[in-house]
Amino acid sequence: MNAAGRLGAYGVGLAVVFAGAFAAADVLVPAEIASSWAQPAGHGQTTAAEGEDMNHEATGTGGNHSAHPVQGVTVEQGGYVLQQVSAPSATGEQGELSFTITGPDGAPVTDFETGHDKDLHLIVVRSDGSNYRHVHPVMDQAGRWSLPWQWDAAGTYRLYADIAPAGADSNITLTRTVDVAGTFNPAAPKVSITDEVNGFEVSLEGGLSAGAASALAINVTRDGQPVTTLEPYLGAYGHLVALRAGDLAYLHVHPEGAEPAEGEVSGPAVGFAATAPTLGRYYLYFDFQVDGKVHTARFVLDTTGSIHTATDAGTAGDGHGGH
Repeated sequence: MNAAGRLGAYGVGLAVVFAGAFAAADVLVPAEIASSWAQPAGHGQTTAAEGEDMNHEATGTGGNHSAHPVQGVTVEQGGYVLQQVSAPSATGEQGELSFTITGPDGAPVTDFETGHDKDLHLIVVRSDGSNYRHVHPVMDQAGRWSLPWQWDAAGTYRLYADIAPAGADSNITLTRTVDVAGTFNPAAPKVSITDEVNGFEVSLEGGLSAGAASALAINVTRDGQPVTTLEPYLGAYGHLVALRAGDLAYLHVHPEGAEPAEGEVSGPAVGFAATAPTLGRYYLYFDFQVDGKVHTARFVLDTTGSIHTATDAGTAGDGHGGH
């Protein structure tokens, strides 16, 4: 599958939807809400040693529900499973983060379509939205993915494996959680549309409107001057990951416009379009590359407006829940 095809699979367009919901941990979701969550179709058994939370849900905020089905936020999708997760158990330990993805036949999958220059994108983030990482492990001949790893802070972390197995109908996102021992100091992110990272000033223009498409523009400057040397990173000038606060519903969004050619640069702005499925708070993470180095800016947004129901929007089941 070429990069343009994968862009479609990721749900690029004028209405990219933050779809689906998945519990980050029981402590984040009231029991009365958690009791209504749908249970996944299990594939094999998991152990407590894996530190994995298999509960997940599809809920709205304030009694409103997304008009779009849950997609890409479960431990199993289409018979593919993220399992055998292994990682250091506490902060400060040098070790390895590794996992295996099995297919419908139960065997490790070793054949993947390349998307944005990689066979697998791994997103790791703590349940409070902090300690975000977008990395690319290496797969061995047996289908085991791994990379060197050390946790900087204790807590419960969500892992997202973003893949397109050869022969699968669409691209898939599988997820698990890992618990990391140590003194836990939870973050309390406040609404923010600016960030400073490694000498760059990054700002976000626009907002998220629940149930309606919204335009977002992210601008990069340095020393007060527009940065016009944004380089292609994984086949795009920037990548935007969004997580809904409270359940970490996940969407990997890509910028509008054509795929950049090798050697081209752009900036200072990268545009996106997104639709939040519910009222609430969202964490946004923007990856961009300058002079061969990748940087990540972080934002926090609250939605505006009111959610559109399936009847209002007339879009239930329209398939825009992917990323």
